Amino acid sequence: MNTTTPASPEALRAAMVDQLAAEGTLTSGRVERAMREVPRHAFVPNASLDQAYDPDLAVITKRAQDGAALSCASVPSVVAMMLQQLDVRPGQRVLEIGAGTGYNGALLAHLTGDEGRVTTVDIDPEVTDQAAKALQTTGYGHVHVATRDGALGDEDDAPYDRLILTVGAWDLPPAWWDQLSVGGRLVVPLRWRGQTRSVAFVRESDHLRSEDVELCGFVPMVGQDGEHQGTLDPGGHVALHWDADQAIDPATLSGVLGQPKAEVWSGASVGLYDSFDGVWLRMTATEPGTCRIAADPTAVQTGLCTPAIPTRSPALVEGDSLAYFTVRRLEAAEGTERRSELGAIGHGPTGHQLADRLCEQIRSWDHDRTAQPTITAHPFRTPAAELTAGQVIDKIAARLVITF
Repeated sequence: MNTTTPASPEALRAAMVDQLAAEGTLTSGRVERAMREVPRHAFVPNASLDQAYDPDLAVITKRAQDGAALSCASVPSVVAMMLQQLDVRPGQRVLEIGAGTGYNGALLAHLTGDEGRVTTVDIDPEVTDQAAKALQTTGYGHVHVATRDGALGDEDDAPYDRLILTVGAWDLPPAWWDQLSVGGRLVVPLRWRGQTRSVAFVRESDHLRSEDVELCGFVPMVGQDGEHQGTLDPGGHVALHWDADQAIDPATLSGVLGQPKAEVWSGASVGLYDSFDGVWLRMTATEPGTCRIAADPTAVQTGLCTPAIPTRSPALVEGDSLAYFTVRRLEAAEGTERRSELGAIGHGPTGHQLADRLCEQIRSWDHDRTAQPTITAHPFRTPAAELTAGQVIDKIAARLVITF
């Protein structure tokens, strides 16, 4: 007979927050108190208590017919990270784009206090209806929930001191600029060159400037289709993803993986649990042909394409040639740490040169693995002469400048 008493929601919530604090993810006392107070399980009623309070689990709450996630409660560790980036103060006006389950809206309401005002919007009426009900039930019914296109913001309570997105964005629409006060903060999971980062921007008079950049992943925002995709082989086992402003033509690259490959190794290595995502970020600031390559299991097993992370690794493309990021296991003496060397594989007429350039970026990253870029966002019509120095990435509504 099993007489074990199940852990209470309060105990599981305390354990989740304790773990986030112990591992260094949760460093703000105010955010910690909010996460200890707001009952996450009440916002994800179809999840078990263990799932609701798993610090590294996103709870999917709505899927498309093909199984793709349409809405979810974000991973608690990412929630904590982004709220710390946002730096909400009591009494502030906050706009959240992507209502989700309502959990993040409740945390924001806790942070703004009785004198603050939180508005959360979502384009899906089913999502906003469920979020509003959960907020009402948990005592946060004063959060204003609106069904509308997040790209338009919500001008009713503008200007806002803080603006946060809990959906992935490819662009920065004009409404977000217009509705954010000068000196206000925008935290957005922004996608460029195939990777997504949570960027904490501060609004200056005519542009946004980043103060913090962190790796993340989010359900994409509806209606922002600036990323293109094409396959590189007849079987469709390897795909390339690139941005609208890049002159990449998959037809020109057709069959390139069947050409002789050039392997180049950087001399930089990582341990089993070391992160190397900073290589990709650095590439976006230096190489205009940076994009994403994805290989399915057949491509990897046959050796057609072997990226470091098969589903998402950086690549460089120029004309009819490409190189992509890869790794190889190094020999290790018994009892020593197992390590892998980072490198690149190139194909096409200039594949070797592209692999060399990719490895140069690996070495630059290896020299300072914790360095962050400055990301400056300008309205799209800003002339080139008025942009800050760096790699320019053009969106539809904004021009990004990435500088290390």
